[in-house]
Amino acid sequence: MKFTARTWKVGDNINTDLILPNRAFYLTPEEQVSYVFSANRPGWAEQVQKGDILIGGKNFGMGSSRPAARSLKNLGLACLVAPYINGLFFRNAVNFAFPALECPGVDDAFDEGDIAEVDVTGARVRNLTKGTELAAKVLPAPLLAIVNAGGIYPLLEKEGSIAPKAAAGR
Repeated sequence: MKFTARTWKVGDNINTDLILPNRAFYLTPEEQVSYVFSANRPGWAEQVQKGDILIGGKNFGMGSSRPAARSLKNLGLACLVAPYINGLFFRNAVNFAFPALECPGVDDAFDEGDIAEVDVTGARVRNLTKGTELAAKVLPAPLLAIVNAGGIYPLLEKEGSIAPKAAAGR
């Protein structure tokens, strides 16, 4: 799994309330995307193009268990790379099949708009604009399998552990 695209940067300590604000919480997942980062980057969601890459700062995704990772994926971002990703947010990212990699130093290695190449499977992040490369933390095989399956629900359906979405009324 490899992505090459323009990058967007956000700072340190980005919490799930900034990613998916309260006023959007009870909207449909499709409606929520227009509110992503609306408190700290008004209009940003309209600028993002499908396949863009998000470079986070330290302690990305702290806060509640709200499905902020789903909103980032539904917005069209290809993946997230940050030096440290909050554990709860990270697991939500995996469960919603939104690739997220921890990569020490990535926040200093990119300026917004640089072109990144992110190899999720190979755990490598390249800044094609600057010609630099960083090693990311390897995503464990069971978590990579969930992402590759399209998320936890599709994987459980495929394994026969839960009823298919249509039959379950989800």
